[in-house]
Amino acid sequence: MSIRPNPTPLTNEEILGYIRRFQENNDPEAQDILVNHYRDLVETLAYKFARGSETYEDLIQVGMIGLLASFRRYDVSYGRSFEGFAVPTIVGEIKRHIRDKTWSVHVPRRIKELGPRIKNAVEELTTQLQRSPKVEEIAEYLEVTTEEVLETMEMGRSYHAVSVDSPIEANQDGSQVTLLDLVGAEDKGYDQIDRKLLLEKAFHVLTEREIEILRLTFFDNLSQKQAGERLGISQMHVSRLQRRALKKLRQALRSEPSECI
Repeated sequence: MSIRPNPTPLTNEEILGYIRRFQENNDPEAQDILVNHYRDLVETLAYKFARGSETYEDLIQVGMIGLLASFRRYDVSYGRSFEGFAVPTIVGEIKRHIRDKTWSVHVPRRIKELGPRIKNAVEELTTQLQRSPKVEEIAEYLEVTTEEVLETMEMGRSYHAVSVDSPIEANQDGSQVTLLDLVGAEDKGYDQIDRKLLLEKAFHVLTEREIEILRLTFFDNLSQKQAGERLGISQMHVSRLQRRALKKLRQALRSEPSECI
């Protein structure tokens, strides 16, 4: 959309004339003149709802869409001022965009709609009470429950997602800590614990000596020679007991898996 300078303010009659031209012929020149004339109005309305420079630019574009819709829908013969018709249309377009497009995390529609009402209620109650209002007072003012107010306030923190690379605190040495540093990783030890528990429940098929052999060689990580010295038997005897114990465990796990879990 090209915008040409319009150094002189337009009279009401001129505005209505350009709107007619736009509605009847989709006249691009009339559109450019009208958009240029009302750009300050759109920017002012967008600024009221912006949450930073990035959203501000987006809301200006959304506001322009609302402005063009106002040009198309305005009834010139109605007698109402165009600005009085255009402002609610532009604001409605901006609010719909904020409600439907700008949340990083999906939240219920009722939460999105209640959020601005709570914000306005806080401002009005603060003026009336000369202090920050309590949650109960906000709920009573809006005729909703305190749970709804608290839920909406909590959900409001989800307006933007936080990058895992965002610094959230600093260590004592001055280095930064990111959210990614605090995200837990998969603990591979869980599989080992499960296998260990499964084996221990199958140990009922073993003799005490066989259990001791497995404990020394697999859990205490002793060699067969060291285990034999601990028990006062030969390494060959340890090897034979270990093989027999492992064979009995395999058979027990194949035949009675449900009883071993």
